[in-house]
This record gives sequence, structure tokens and C-alpha cells, in this order.
Amino acid sequence: MSDEEQRPEGAEDSARSGGPPRQGRRLSDKILVAFHQACDQGDFEVAEQLLRVLEMMLTRRTVSPDANRRRNIETLVAAHERLWHLRHPDAGGEI
Repeated sequence: MSDEEQRPEGAEDSARSGGPPRQGRRLSDKILVAFHQACDQGDFEVAEQLLRVLEMMLTRRTVSPDANRRRNIETLVAAHERLWHLRHPDAGGEI
């Protein structure tokens, strides 16, 4: 895979112009996407590590309160539930 294929969309334009890279998704969103990709590929160890990083990011205290904190925590809980269900497929609906 070439460098151009690995770069996020828009990165080439900012690299050519010499300007700062565009702000896209938040880092926590990118980690969540990587978590779901690891789950889809059955790599539960990587998914668990990504979930730990995401949890650290979302639960540490910030200087200013985040208006989306509740939604972020709900997303984190849903991710934990998904990983648990993938690791325990015979458990049915019980957690």
C-alpha cells in the first residue's frame, strides 16, 4: 500500500499546501471506529486494549465539562457490552 493510500482523506491536500492538517473526527471517535473494526475481524485482544484507551480518554477529568459526556459514557458502555457478547456468544441476553 502506498503512502497516498494510507493517508486520511484531505491529508494530501494539506501536505501539499504546507498548511496544518484538517481537523476531522475526534481521536476518541477514531479509536471507537478501530475498536469496532477489531471486533468485526475477531481480534478481541486488540479490541479490549482499544476499549481501555477509550475508557481512559473519556473518564479522565477535563478542565471544562464536556456537554457530550453522557453520550460518550453511553457509547463506552455499549462498546463494553458488544465485546462481552462477542466473547460470550452462548450466554444469550445475560450479562
